[in-house]
Amino acid sequence: QVQLVESGGDSVQAGGSLRLSCAAYGYTYSSYCMGWFRQAPGKEREAVASFYAGDDSTFYADSVKGRFTLSQDNAKNTLYLQMNSLEPEDTAMYYCAFTYGGSWYCPGLGIYEYKYWGQGTQVTVSS
Repeated sequence: QVQLVESGGDSVQAGGSLRLSCAAYGYTYSSYCMGWFRQAPGKEREAVASFYAGDDSTFYADSVKGRFTLSQDNAKNTLYLQMNSLEPEDTAMYYCAFTYGGSWYCPGLGIYEYKYWGQGTQVTVSS
């Protein structure tokens, strides 16, 4: 079993920054995808960014490209999402997700392909 723990969510004003963290525990293979998703009330859960551990490649949704950046700390088994120039539209519950499989094309994975999920961390951006 893989366990994911998110942290870093907070309330900020538009234009501010936050860094979300996702710590992973219990994984046994080095080839996997990890992703950040978000869900606002009344909306579908949507992919924000993803990471493939096989080659350290990253993907960003068009809505956050240029503002959000992924990074990782392998020693801490932690994936970070640096969020800059935050907008009210970024307000949502943010979830970290994990799934095994080197054959996966991580940017093409949706919520049904990810096997493990964290509990979420709330990000609120005021205008």
